[in-house]
Amino acid sequence: MVCFSLGSNLGDRISFLRQALQMMEVQLGTMLSVSSVYETEPWGVEGHQNYFNLVAWFDTKLLPEKVLGKTMTIEKELGRIRLKNQMEPRVMDIDMLFYDDRIINTKSLIIPHPLIKKRNFVVVPLAEISGGFLHPVLNVTINELVKTCEDTSFIIKTDINI
Repeated sequence: MVCFSLGSNLGDRISFLRQALQMMEVQLGTMLSVSSVYETEPWGVEGHQNYFNLVAWFDTKLLPEKVLGKTMTIEKELGRIRLKNQMEPRVMDIDMLFYDDRIINTKSLIIPHPLIKKRNFVVVPLAEISGGFLHPVLNVTINELVKTCEDTSFIIKTDINI
């Protein structure tokens, strides 16, 4: 099982999230669960439009590096332009959070994602669908991470159906 955080803050944000999930299901495997959609303020930058974020778990047979390649291709197909060393607005951002309970640290991939515990837009939707999941490095549950997250940016659960 692999877990992702998805976010969009340009264009038709909900449409981009829906398209990304559909593309991921075709290219990665079965979507097992998806959180509600949350509206959040941009993390780490100012002056950008708010994001719509969600978290989803997929069942996949692909190895982690292959999953990363597929998600980067999906981002690009949806119109994401990557600029080096810049936090730019984006039509789609897909971050791999967990791959089962594995710990991976390579040049191109760090799993669990190293910033999970610092981001409300990740821990809050993740707690909604996997609050009891044990972070394999920090050895605490996602519910515990929500309580200790120092991110003070706003996060609002929407009633948007994905």
